[in-house]
Amino acid sequence: MKKRARTVIGSVAGALALLVSGTAAQAQDYWQCAYFARLFSGIQIFGDAWTWWQKANGKYAKGQTPQAGAVLVFRPQGAMRLGHVSVVSQVVTDRVIQVTHANWSRIGGTRGQIEKNVTVVDVSPQGDWSKVKVWYDSLKDLGTSSYSTYGFVYQTPVQAPAAARGAAMTVAQTAASQMTSAMRPNSGAPMQVIARESTDRIANLIQSVTGGEDERD
Repeated sequence: MKKRARTVIGSVAGALALLVSGTAAQAQDYWQCAYFARLFSGIQIFGDAWTWWQKANGKYAKGQTPQAGAVLVFRPQGAMRLGHVSVVSQVVTDRVIQVTHANWSRIGGTRGQIEKNVTVVDVSPQGDWSKVKVWYDSLKDLGTSSYSTYGFVYQTPVQAPAAARGAAMTVAQTAASQMTSAMRPNSGAPMQVIARESTDRIANLIQSVTGGEDERD
């Protein structure tokens, strides 16, 4: 990801870190879990929470091992028909993590609140985080329900496969050849300007084919 994009994401995450560690935000009274997770983690996936697992394919690494900054994706279940997403704050043990998320507990009788460093326990038989229990503020304890999950979406972007990169280079080389043959000595444009414009077009073409780091939904 380009430096500017990293700076923007870092600034947003920093602002939200201040938000969840201090007073409640007055600007937004109701936070959806997916919207908050996207801002807080920097993982640019859009859509209902449960769709994040599939939409991460080809964009972000995924797995069954928790990492700080990763997003835990919950499957739809009962009243939680759109699933849920939580951002891992820290890994406590191989079976216990803390997450920061929105719209889980009723705090003061109200949904849509942000909770920081909430305990989540892996209760799956295989120890693969496919089933968890989550701290519920109203109970001041782990909830009585267990929730099925898909796994973790990591912040690491997936690189384009070698075949895709090779195809992109072939297309780019063809385009370069076409642009070179289209140049005329007496066109009136300085050759360095033409070359620079051609290079920019080729770079954009490669990025569009490979799905470069700055490409998002």
